[in-house]
Amino acid sequence: MTAAQEIPTPEPSPHEDRLDYTPTARSVTLARRRAARLVTEWGHPHHAGEAALLVSELATNALLHGSMRGRLFRVHLTLTPTTLRIEVSDPRGERLPGLREAGADDCYGRGLLIVAQLADHWGVEPRTVGKTVFAELTVRPRRDTAAAPAPVR
Repeated sequence: MTAAQEIPTPEPSPHEDRLDYTPTARSVTLARRRAARLVTEWGHPHHAGEAALLVSELATNALLHGSMRGRLFRVHLTLTPTTLRIEVSDPRGERLPGLREAGADDCYGRGLLIVAQLADHWGVEPRTVGKTVFAELTVRPRRDTAAAPAPVR
């Protein structure tokens, strides 16, 4: 008989949040506000607006293109020392997002263009059921939070 080997568990992220939402427009608003509040609480208020916009665009896409009756979509935020990762998962794995050029009069079709411009990296990952669309921001410390020289007296 051999001794059981201890399997190392990965270290948890310093900050992580995951919440499932019903596929309604109100949920997009709630998810956007929650993301901005959490990123601020996690010490990066200068990234709160970007996080809110990315959550809004990805959650709206999940609502419009990935929702199914009776199925929720999930917003998952992870903050490491170098990266803020925003994931939105939905049950429609066969409907993959892609960049497209919206016409001048089109009301929709610019969400992923915004995500691509704002995020440092974005993509799609398959799930057993559905897909996850993610966007990552490189976490940068605020320039004005650096140690300022002491005032001269």
